[in-house]
Amino acid sequence: MHWQIAFVTAVVLDTAFAWSPSNSYAPANVSCANDISLVREASGLSNNETEWLKKRDAYTKDALRSFLDRATQNFTNSSLVESLWNSDKVPKLGVGCSGGGYRAMLSGAGMLSAMDNRTVGANKHGLGGLLQSATYLAGLSGGNWLVGSLAWNNWTSVQDVIDSRGQSDELWDISNSILNPGGINILSSASQWDHISDAVEAKQDAGFNTSLTDVWGRALSYNFFPTLYRGGEAYTWSTLRDSDVFKNAEMPFPISVADGRYPGTEIVDLNSTLFEFNPFEMGSWDPSLNAFSDVMYLGTNVSNGTPVTQGKCVAGFDNAGFIMGTSSTLFNQFLLQLNTTSLSSFIKGIVGDFLKDLSGDYDDIAIYNPNPFKDIPYVASNYSQSIVESENLFLVDGGEDGENIPLVPMLQQDRDLDVIFALDNSADTNEYWPAGLSLISTYERQFGPQGRGLAFPYVPDFDTFVNSGLNSRPTFFGCDASNLTDLSHTPPLIVYMPNNRQSYNSNTSTFKMSYSSSQRMSMFQNGFEAVTRNNLTDDSGFAGCVACAIMRRKQESLNATLPQECTKCFQDYCWNGKLSNADSNVTSQGAYTGSISFQTDSATSAGSSSTSASSKKKNAAPSMAESYNSGWIIAFSTLLGTILGLL
Repeated sequence: MHWQIAFVTAVVLDTAFAWSPSNSYAPANVSCANDISLVREASGLSNNETEWLKKRDAYTKDALRSFLDRATQNFTNSSLVESLWNSDKVPKLGVGCSGGGYRAMLSGAGMLSAMDNRTVGANKHGLGGLLQSATYLAGLSGGNWLVGSLAWNNWTSVQDVIDSRGQSDELWDISNSILNPGGINILSSASQWDHISDAVEAKQDAGFNTSLTDVWGRALSYNFFPTLYRGGEAYTWSTLRDSDVFKNAEMPFPISVADGRYPGTEIVDLNSTLFEFNPFEMGSWDPSLNAFSDVMYLGTNVSNGTPVTQGKCVAGFDNAGFIMGTSSTLFNQFLLQLNTTSLSSFIKGIVGDFLKDLSGDYDDIAIYNPNPFKDIPYVASNYSQSIVESENLFLVDGGEDGENIPLVPMLQQDRDLDVIFALDNSADTNEYWPAGLSLISTYERQFGPQGRGLAFPYVPDFDTFVNSGLNSRPTFFGCDASNLTDLSHTPPLIVYMPNNRQSYNSNTSTFKMSYSSSQRMSMFQNGFEAVTRNNLTDDSGFAGCVACAIMRRKQESLNATLPQECTKCFQDYCWNGKLSNADSNVTSQGAYTGSISFQTDSATSAGSSSTSASSKKKNAAPSMAESYNSGWIIAFSTLLGTILGLL
């Protein structure tokens, strides 16, 4: 394999981390400034993020220049790269990792490794350096397990993960199910569940509401933070601020995504409030909240961002595993299936005694209490005030609204991205392959009540994704800004990279909760190959085409000349605007038809790509929400019962 991993020294976490003040899972009181305000209006980026970006921009500028020079070295004219740097119009990149359980985590890891210059072979046979060039890296559900465990393990690499195979502290050792982590060692499993029970009960005893997400997050953490005491029992999300690798901006800015659920409801759709967590804050850009809160002081009783008790805050609520579990709450259902498994009655008793104390009404909800946004005034006047009036904030799996790739945080105009790499490991089809449903949902979001300030390129319907094979190889969307003038503004170009079979059947069930070492390696390898056109053997010029996509927005803004090789790239990889079940190009917002043309250094040539589309789904296969929820819940009793019954 070209991408085999070379030895790298083991991860050593910085020692200056700001752990939970209780040195346990339970939050605790801390002193804070008398005039502290923990909430701000979402009127732009936070000062912390803005200052951090200055350092990251300097880092990515050099990394991206190196990638573009290498990718365009065989172009007949690569002067555009020099023009961009001379004009200080350096493109800005983001990467989004979809949900999809361990399938998304493992396949996504292979995809990221292909973009990581720390992976041997990635520069020569892949897209090495893109990850170093990325400003933002967002994850959702299983994709957040990937992003979170890499970032919060001192920005380790997939290469290092593979090199540490077989060690006692191996990251992502999921050879045994999360329900039976000790395998045949019943006492080991019992001990771990006993520790989980003690940790969550300690949070309860400290006066905080708990849910199954606390149990789920604690259980996950043993696989995500194996070098830390009891899987990072006192390890907090805000700890990353004190890590040198983050402080020095040597890694992308990590973002986790979850959905809000209005109090007293069970509905999650595109009208739901979309929340993001980053190392500095959590909150939402949506007009239904329009606010962010300091993530370090979650758990503090506040009114309009001011602590109810002056000078007293709470810290330690932002447990890293709890936040990673928040983005994947649908997996809580695994913890409810104890009676369908062959676990010993002893272990079932330990887990069951604790779970029976948790309300069944909150099976798939993470409870943030006290509500960090209580009484804030930033909600748009025509929106329900129920979120800010509630004592609790309820969050659920980030994919429940149908947007299984976390794109919305990176579409914010203030983040000013030129291109987003959308890594899709969803299970949109009956065979567990992706089929663009997340892109369709995000496209539709911009025209709904929560779409204020959003713009997203036109995309086709489900049938076209499948019938035209757009879900089986990388595809570019939004290649020509002149065809996007009906949108509120010009959105980033989307490089869609779906999971597809290369060397391994990576379409494993979302419910598959254990992978052997060899299976994990095969998932990594196939992910690498899926985003590199099979190690660049299917298209030796693919890295150059990715370079064209990266430069496109800045080239358009400068009215500069593209290398002639980009014309063929865009003809090969840009969606041509055609629908497989229609005779014309029609958008879901009305009639708009266009063709794409590229000015090259040889001539002005009309390409075949158009960015007009219909994303209507009425004639398509199940919507993303239907795929995500029906696949999880309707088939749950048969599929999950069968899988877990084999444990």
